[in-house]
Amino acid sequence: MKNFKNKVVIVTGASSGIGEALAREFATLGARVVLGARSIPKLQQITDDIRARGGQAAYCGVDVTNPEECNELIDTAVREFGGVDVLICNAGLSMRAIFDDVDLSVLHRLMDVNFWGTVNCCKYALPYLQASKGSIVGVSSVAGLHGLPGRTGYSASKYAMTGFLETLRIENLKKGLHVMIACPGFTASNVRFSALTADGSQQGETPRDESKMMTAEQVAKIIIRGIRRRKRLCLMEIEGRATHFVKKFAPAFLDKMFYMVMAREPDSPLK
Repeated sequence: MKNFKNKVVIVTGASSGIGEALAREFATLGARVVLGARSIPKLQQITDDIRARGGQAAYCGVDVTNPEECNELIDTAVREFGGVDVLICNAGLSMRAIFDDVDLSVLHRLMDVNFWGTVNCCKYALPYLQASKGSIVGVSSVAGLHGLPGRTGYSASKYAMTGFLETLRIENLKKGLHVMIACPGFTASNVRFSALTADGSQQGETPRDESKMMTAEQVAKIIIRGIRRRKRLCLMEIEGRATHFVKKFAPAFLDKMFYMVMAREPDSPLK
């Protein structure tokens, strides 16, 4: 898929951060973009802006934990633009608490959004993507490559997403379906502010220096380049590439490095 002109691209979690950046970037490349998220006013604003700039866009309010709403998102793409060429499962939720302290409802919520949200959207989009020999992209994380202390539910949900998408790729080997797992590192986006704490409340602020992180726009461009190349795994910066490499040869060393880095965060939950 070298040219995205008139390709139909669905992006979940499109009201801010990486999702919004993806929607805008695809639109500039001539794609017909369908934005999905819970915040309808934000979706409408972004869609109107894309159209004002000459792009093609539609939106659908969707809570990805609700299968019926995911079905309606896919139906919107088919109804408005005639099919689906790319599905980007970007809607996500983070957390910050160690397992000792966290309420189990927080882990269930992470799985509902990050894992089941991906499954729900893929289920209804799959026939159209098989027909177009299109792409499914799961926006995972470095936490989906190696366990991230203080993020138990987040790592677990991203590992689950990876297992699901890798199996989906294998099942569709002879159908021309492309499946890519994208693993950004720490990114300056709203997901960090809405991360859940041990009791399920939002942390409201990030403990990390946002100025030193990749921007959502940088991540979006890398993901799109990965789709063009039909990559299996899309690693984005030195942290991700190093994690993937070191895990093969020195996993115990990587455990210690991850612990050290996360323990240095301000107000780290690690004792």
